[in-house]
Amino acid sequence: MAVLSGLVSALESYRGRDRLIRTLGYCCQLVGGVLVEQGPARSEVGMRLLALATELSRCRTVLRLFDDLAMLAYTKQYGLGAKEEDVFVRWVSVLGNVADQLYYPCEHVAWAADAKVLHVNSARWWALSTALWGLSLLLGIAKSLWTALKLRQKLRNSTVAFTSRLPRSKQRAVAAQIREEVLTLLSNLADLGNAVHWLPPGVLWAGHLPPWLVGLLGTVSSLLSVYQAARARGSQTDATTP
Repeated sequence: MAVLSGLVSALESYRGRDRLIRTLGYCCQLVGGVLVEQGPARSEVGMRLLALATELSRCRTVLRLFDDLAMLAYTKQYGLGAKEEDVFVRWVSVLGNVADQLYYPCEHVAWAADAKVLHVNSARWWALSTALWGLSLLLGIAKSLWTALKLRQKLRNSTVAFTSRLPRSKQRAVAAQIREEVLTLLSNLADLGNAVHWLPPGVLWAGHLPPWLVGLLGTVSSLLSVYQAARARGSQTDATTP
């Protein structure tokens, strides 16, 4: 019952629903890609799963048509990151917000071109939106790696130098932050593999990943995202429990 309750709760929110659709879509692509490569006997089922994965991806694209305002509100709230203590994290975050903000309209134009709403070359707009996504992922990777290293240094100093030693509770909190940054780093790396794959041919390994590997990278990233969201909800529950 607890699992069912958690699933219903996740489906009631846009982010939770998007995570579930994303995970299901990539799982279908992973299994479908594996079945297709096993031969004609299972290729029909595999192709059906790949088709389902494509439709779930299109569903997420349509739902993202309404994400611009939410992203704009977040970008305005963060601004130039004046409250950020670390200068590197500050400017990487600002650049990441700009890339994310530009990503949405580019994807909308590409979608509208595919839907014959606009008479433009959709391939160019898909390439531009994918490049912006890849840039955002690279910035996120740099931010997570830098933050994890700084936190690790802080934790190491606290265990060596008596004058800067942190309380046990603070040490556990810093260690938890490091784990979160590492999980975010791994998730972004998995997504970056797919982002490069979807760039125009000639860019690194663009177009060379088999469907099952695309599904595997996406599934890993999605499951890490779901795990982090579940941990965040658990932490909030613990904090509000008297």
